[in-house]
Amino acid sequence: MEFTGSSYDGDYKNGRMEGMGEYTIPTHTRYVGEMKDGMFHGKGELHFPNGSKYEGTWEKGISKQGKYTFSDGLEYKETDWDYCDGTDRRFYSERCNGLKPAGESQLTDRDPPRLIPVGCYDSGDGFYDPNNRVVKDYDGNFLRNADDQEHEWIVRTCRKSWDEFIGHYPRSSTLEEK
Repeated sequence: MEFTGSSYDGDYKNGRMEGMGEYTIPTHTRYVGEMKDGMFHGKGELHFPNGSKYEGTWEKGISKQGKYTFSDGLEYKETDWDYCDGTDRRFYSERCNGLKPAGESQLTDRDPPRLIPVGCYDSGDGFYDPNNRVVKDYDGNFLRNADDQEHEWIVRTCRKSWDEFIGHYPRSSTLEEK
């Protein structure tokens, strides 16, 4: 594990991770649960740095069933998912706590929203710098390098640190005369 940057604290059998334990990978994602023959096996939870978690049942390192809960408490549902669909665009916190008064709006589920570093985008799990194509978590720790597809998606859809005002462009006098 010293080669991969991961760590393990738990039971061993025949020199392999087996029994109950906590396995942490370099991105600070932690698995807490049952292990067998060096793999996730049995009941366990993945805890992500952003506060979300995945509770599941594992078999030889593969999740067979489970549920994902976002950091704000919203539980993902594969069927009957009515959160942020075409008919209801409220954030989960707005559904739980009600809407803000008229004239105020909420840009993200977190209120107030995080301040985005200059020249970066808020990718949902951290900040993305398009110059070096690196996504770092909200504490500044490396998460991943963005490939071309993720780069295009972030640039096209995510909040950015700068405002772009389109503004009003009055007609020029030459256009009005024509």
